Amino acid sequence: MPERVNPDNISIVMVRPRYPENIGAAARAMCNMGIKKLVVVAPANYDIEKIRKLATHAASEVVDQIEIFEQLREALSRYSYVVGTTARLGGERRSISSPQVAAKNLAAISRKNRIAILFGPEDRGLLNDDIRLCHEIVNIPASDFSSLNVSQAVLIICYELFLAGLEEKPKFVPRLATRHELDGMYDQLKEILVRINYINPENPDYWMNKLRLFFTRMELRASEVSIIRGICRQIDWYGRRFHKEDSAGNKKINKKDGLEKVNQQAEGG
Repeated sequence: MPERVNPDNISIVMVRPRYPENIGAAARAMCNMGIKKLVVVAPANYDIEKIRKLATHAASEVVDQIEIFEQLREALSRYSYVVGTTARLGGERRSISSPQVAAKNLAAISRKNRIAILFGPEDRGLLNDDIRLCHEIVNIPASDFSSLNVSQAVLIICYELFLAGLEEKPKFVPRLATRHELDGMYDQLKEILVRINYINPENPDYWMNKLRLFFTRMELRASEVSIIRGICRQIDWYGRRFHKEDSAGNKKINKKDGLEKVNQQAEGG
Protein backbone atom coordinates (compact mmCIF):
# COMPACT_ATOMS: atom_id res chain seq x y z
CA MET A 1 0.00 0.00 0.00
CA PRO A 2 1.39 3.47 -0.87
CA GLU A 3 2.58 5.58 2.08
CA ARG A 4 0.40 8.51 3.07
CA VAL A 5 1.65 12.01 3.85
CA ASN A 6 1.38 12.88 7.54
CA PRO A 7 -0.39 16.27 7.43
CA ASP A 8 0.46 16.99 11.07
CA ASN A 9 4.13 17.25 10.07
CA ILE A 10 3.52 19.59 7.11
CA SER A 11 3.60 23.38 7.40
CA ILE A 12 2.95 25.88 4.63
CA VAL A 13 5.31 28.85 5.00
CA MET A 14 4.41 32.09 3.21
CA VAL A 15 7.52 34.23 2.96
CA ARG A 16 7.03 38.03 2.88
CA PRO A 17 3.48 37.93 1.47
CA ARG A 18 2.27 41.33 0.28
CA TYR A 19 -1.50 40.91 0.48
CA PRO A 20 -3.52 39.60 3.43
CA GLU A 21 -6.18 38.33 1.02
CA ASN A 22 -3.68 35.83 -0.36
CA ILE A 23 -2.93 34.59 3.14
CA GLY A 24 -6.65 33.96 3.66
CA ALA A 25 -7.04 32.26 0.28
CA ALA A 26 -4.04 30.03 1.02
CA ALA A 27 -5.52 29.09 4.40
CA ARG A 28 -8.72 28.04 2.67
CA ALA A 29 -6.79 25.97 0.09
CA MET A 30 -4.89 24.23 2.88
CA CYS A 31 -8.11 23.44 4.71
CA ASN A 32 -9.55 21.88 1.54
CA MET A 33 -6.66 19.41 1.50
CA GLY A 34 -6.42 18.66 5.21
CA ILE A 35 -3.30 20.69 6.08
CA LYS A 36 -3.72 22.93 9.10
CA LYS A 37 -0.37 24.57 9.89
CA LEU A 38 0.34 27.94 8.29
CA VAL A 39 3.43 30.04 9.01
CA VAL A 40 3.77 33.64 7.81
CA VAL A 41 7.19 35.31 7.64
CA ALA A 42 7.57 39.10 7.55
CA PRO A 43 4.18 39.95 5.99
CA ALA A 44 3.93 43.38 4.37
CA ASN A 45 0.39 43.84 5.62
CA TYR A 46 -1.12 41.47 8.16
CA ASP A 47 -4.81 42.46 8.29
CA ILE A 48 -6.61 39.70 10.16
CA GLU A 49 -10.06 40.80 9.01
CA LYS A 50 -9.10 40.64 5.34
CA ILE A 51 -7.46 37.29 5.98
CA ARG A 52 -10.59 35.88 7.62
CA LYS A 53 -12.80 37.18 4.82
CA LEU A 54 -10.91 35.22 2.16
CA ALA A 55 -10.34 32.19 4.37
CA THR A 56 -14.08 31.92 5.14
CA HIS A 57 -15.44 30.31 8.26
CA ALA A 58 -14.39 26.85 7.09
CA ALA A 59 -10.69 27.70 7.47
CA SER A 60 -11.01 29.66 10.71
CA GLU A 61 -9.05 26.97 12.59
CA VAL A 62 -6.09 27.45 10.23
CA VAL A 63 -6.24 31.24 10.60
CA ASP A 64 -6.49 31.08 14.40
CA GLN A 65 -3.29 29.04 14.59
CA ILE A 66 -1.16 31.07 12.15
CA GLU A 67 2.38 31.56 13.43
CA ILE A 68 4.16 34.82 12.51
CA PHE A 69 7.94 35.29 12.35
CA GLU A 70 10.14 38.17 11.28
CA GLN A 71 13.06 36.06 10.03
CA LEU A 72 12.90 33.00 7.79
CA ARG A 73 15.81 31.25 9.50
CA GLU A 74 14.04 31.52 12.82
CA ALA A 75 10.80 30.19 11.32
CA LEU A 76 12.60 27.17 9.87
CA SER A 77 14.74 26.31 12.88
CA ARG A 78 12.54 23.41 14.02
CA TYR A 79 12.03 21.79 10.62
CA SER A 80 14.09 18.83 9.41
CA TYR A 81 13.24 19.17 5.72
CA VAL A 82 12.53 22.33 3.72
CA VAL A 83 10.99 22.52 0.26
CA GLY A 84 11.04 25.69 -1.83
CA THR A 85 8.64 26.48 -4.66
CA THR A 86 9.76 28.52 -7.65
CA ALA A 87 8.56 29.66 -11.05
CA ARG A 88 12.07 30.63 -12.15
CA LEU A 89 14.55 28.04 -13.38
CA GLY A 90 18.30 28.05 -13.97
CA GLY A 91 21.12 29.51 -11.91
CA GLU A 92 21.03 27.96 -8.46
CA ARG A 93 17.66 26.34 -9.24
CA ARG A 94 18.94 23.41 -11.25
CA SER A 95 17.64 20.37 -9.40
CA ILE A 96 13.88 20.71 -9.75
CA SER A 97 11.07 18.30 -8.84
CA SER A 98 7.50 18.30 -10.07
CA PRO A 99 4.73 18.64 -7.46
CA GLN A 100 3.71 15.01 -7.96
CA VAL A 101 7.25 13.62 -7.56
CA ALA A 102 7.94 15.85 -4.57
CA ALA A 103 4.71 14.80 -2.85
CA LYS A 104 5.59 11.12 -3.12
CA ASN A 105 9.05 11.83 -1.73
CA LEU A 106 7.60 13.83 1.16
CA ALA A 107 5.22 11.02 2.13
CA ALA A 108 8.05 8.93 3.57
CA ILE A 109 9.91 11.91 5.04
CA SER A 110 6.81 13.27 6.79
CA ARG A 111 6.38 10.09 8.81
CA LYS A 112 9.04 11.14 11.34
CA ASN A 113 10.12 14.62 10.25
CA ARG A 114 8.61 18.09 10.24
CA ILE A 115 8.49 19.58 6.75
CA ALA A 116 8.20 23.23 5.71
CA ILE A 117 7.05 24.15 2.20
CA LEU A 118 8.01 27.70 1.25
CA PHE A 119 6.08 30.09 -1.02
CA GLY A 120 7.64 33.43 -1.89
CA PRO A 121 6.06 36.88 -2.21
CA GLU A 122 3.65 37.54 -5.06
CA ASP A 123 5.90 39.86 -7.07
CA ARG A 124 9.29 38.10 -7.02
CA GLY A 125 8.97 34.68 -5.43
CA LEU A 126 11.68 33.23 -3.24
CA LEU A 127 15.11 34.85 -3.30
CA ASN A 128 18.33 32.91 -3.83
CA ASP A 129 19.07 33.30 -0.12
CA ASP A 130 15.73 31.60 0.62
CA ILE A 131 16.45 28.82 -1.89
CA ARG A 132 19.78 28.03 -0.19
CA LEU A 133 17.85 27.00 2.93
CA CYS A 134 15.92 24.35 1.00
CA HIS A 135 16.61 20.65 0.64
CA GLU A 136 14.44 20.40 -2.46
CA ILE A 137 13.02 22.78 -5.09
CA VAL A 138 9.61 22.31 -6.73
CA ASN A 139 8.39 23.94 -9.92
CA ILE A 140 4.76 23.91 -11.03
CA PRO A 141 4.71 23.53 -14.82
CA ALA A 142 2.61 26.13 -16.62
CA SER A 143 2.04 27.50 -20.10
CA ASP A 144 3.58 30.69 -21.51
CA PHE A 145 2.22 32.71 -18.57
CA SER A 146 3.95 30.85 -15.75
CA SER A 147 3.14 33.21 -12.88
CA LEU A 148 0.57 31.71 -10.50
CA ASN A 149 -1.20 33.48 -7.68
CA VAL A 150 0.47 32.29 -4.49
CA SER A 151 -2.77 30.83 -3.12
CA GLN A 152 -3.21 28.87 -6.36
CA ALA A 153 0.31 27.49 -5.99
CA VAL A 154 -0.47 26.51 -2.38
CA LEU A 155 -3.58 24.68 -3.54
CA ILE A 156 -1.70 22.72 -6.22
CA ILE A 157 1.03 21.58 -3.85
CA CYS A 158 -1.45 20.69 -1.10
CA TYR A 159 -3.56 18.79 -3.61
CA GLU A 160 -0.59 16.65 -4.65
CA LEU A 161 0.24 16.04 -0.99
CA PHE A 162 -3.34 14.95 -0.43
CA LEU A 163 -3.22 12.56 -3.37
CA ALA A 164 0.16 11.07 -2.44
CA GLY A 165 -0.34 7.67 -0.93
CA LEU A 166 -4.04 7.43 -1.66
CA GLU A 167 -4.73 3.85 -2.58
CA GLU A 168 -5.77 3.75 -6.19
CA LYS A 169 -8.98 1.95 -6.97
CA PRO A 170 -8.19 -1.32 -8.69
CA LYS A 171 -8.67 -1.07 -12.42
CA PHE A 172 -11.69 -2.99 -13.63
CA VAL A 173 -10.61 -5.79 -15.92
CA PRO A 174 -13.42 -7.85 -17.45
CA ARG A 175 -13.04 -11.51 -18.27
CA LEU A 176 -11.28 -11.54 -21.60
CA ALA A 177 -11.94 -14.25 -24.13
CA THR A 178 -9.85 -17.38 -23.72
CA ARG A 179 -7.57 -18.64 -26.43
CA HIS A 180 -10.07 -21.45 -27.07
CA GLU A 181 -12.93 -18.95 -27.53
CA LEU A 182 -10.86 -16.74 -29.82
CA ASP A 183 -9.69 -19.63 -31.98
CA GLY A 184 -13.26 -20.83 -32.36
CA MET A 185 -14.32 -17.35 -33.45
CA TYR A 186 -11.47 -17.06 -35.98
CA ASP A 187 -12.25 -20.47 -37.46
CA GLN A 188 -15.90 -19.54 -37.80
CA LEU A 189 -15.05 -16.14 -39.31
CA LYS A 190 -12.69 -17.70 -41.86
CA GLU A 191 -15.29 -20.26 -42.91
CA ILE A 192 -18.00 -17.62 -43.37
CA LEU A 193 -15.77 -15.10 -45.15
CA VAL A 194 -14.52 -17.73 -47.58
CA ARG A 195 -18.05 -18.91 -48.24
CA ILE A 196 -19.32 -15.40 -49.10
CA ASN A 197 -16.22 -14.82 -51.20
CA TYR A 198 -14.93 -11.96 -49.06
CA ILE A 199 -11.46 -13.49 -48.73
CA ASN A 200 -9.51 -15.62 -51.18
CA PRO A 201 -10.01 -19.31 -50.35
CA GLU A 202 -6.55 -20.07 -51.72
CA ASN A 203 -4.83 -17.80 -49.18
CA PRO A 204 -7.33 -17.07 -46.37
CA ASP A 205 -4.70 -16.65 -43.65
CA TYR A 206 -3.36 -13.46 -45.27
CA TRP A 207 -6.59 -11.59 -44.54
CA MET A 208 -7.29 -13.47 -41.33
CA ASN A 209 -3.98 -12.23 -39.90
CA LYS A 210 -5.17 -8.65 -40.46
CA LEU A 211 -8.41 -9.44 -38.63
CA ARG A 212 -6.48 -11.10 -35.82
CA LEU A 213 -4.37 -7.96 -35.33
CA PHE A 214 -7.51 -5.81 -35.36
CA PHE A 215 -9.31 -7.88 -32.75
CA THR A 216 -6.17 -8.27 -30.62
CA ARG A 217 -5.95 -4.48 -30.23
CA MET A 218 -9.53 -4.49 -28.97
CA GLU A 219 -8.86 -7.06 -26.21
CA LEU A 220 -12.15 -8.82 -26.81
CA ARG A 221 -14.26 -9.91 -23.88
CA ALA A 222 -15.87 -13.31 -23.83
CA SER A 223 -19.30 -11.71 -24.31
CA GLU A 224 -18.06 -9.82 -27.39
CA VAL A 225 -16.72 -13.01 -28.94
CA SER A 226 -20.14 -14.52 -28.38
CA ILE A 227 -21.77 -11.60 -30.24
CA ILE A 228 -19.40 -11.93 -33.21
CA ARG A 229 -20.03 -15.67 -33.40
CA GLY A 230 -23.75 -15.02 -33.27
CA ILE A 231 -23.47 -12.66 -36.24
CA CYS A 232 -21.51 -15.34 -38.12
CA ARG A 233 -24.23 -17.90 -37.41
CA GLN A 234 -26.89 -15.50 -38.68
CA ILE A 235 -24.92 -14.84 -41.87
CA ASP A 236 -24.50 -18.57 -42.34
CA TRP A 237 -28.23 -19.19 -41.78
CA TYR A 238 -29.24 -16.47 -44.21
CA GLY A 239 -26.74 -17.62 -46.82
CA ARG A 240 -28.02 -21.19 -46.67
CA ARG A 241 -31.63 -20.00 -46.90
CA PHE A 242 -30.79 -17.78 -49.86
CA HIS A 243 -29.10 -20.72 -51.59
CA LYS A 244 -32.04 -23.03 -50.88
CA GLU A 245 -34.63 -20.54 -52.19
CA ASP A 246 -32.69 -19.91 -55.40
CA SER A 247 -32.17 -23.64 -55.90
CA ALA A 248 -35.90 -24.24 -55.50
CA GLY A 249 -36.51 -21.68 -58.25
CA ASN A 250 -34.05 -23.49 -60.53
CA LYS A 251 -31.81 -20.43 -60.63
CA LYS A 252 -28.06 -20.83 -60.91
CA ILE A 253 -26.17 -19.13 -58.11
CA ASN A 254 -22.96 -17.29 -58.74
CA LYS A 255 -20.82 -16.92 -55.63
CA LYS A 256 -19.44 -13.60 -56.79
CA ASP A 257 -22.79 -11.88 -57.09
CA GLY A 258 -24.31 -13.43 -53.98
CA LEU A 259 -23.65 -10.41 -51.80
CA GLU A 260 -25.06 -8.08 -54.45
CA LYS A 261 -28.29 -10.07 -54.54
CA VAL A 262 -28.58 -10.08 -50.75
CA ASN A 263 -28.24 -6.28 -50.79
CA GLN A 264 -30.87 -5.94 -53.49
CA GLN A 265 -33.31 -8.08 -51.54
CA ALA A 266 -32.67 -6.05 -48.39
CA GLU A 267 -33.44 -2.87 -50.33
CA GLY A 268 -36.59 -4.37 -51.82
CA GLY A 269 -35.04 -4.76 -55.30
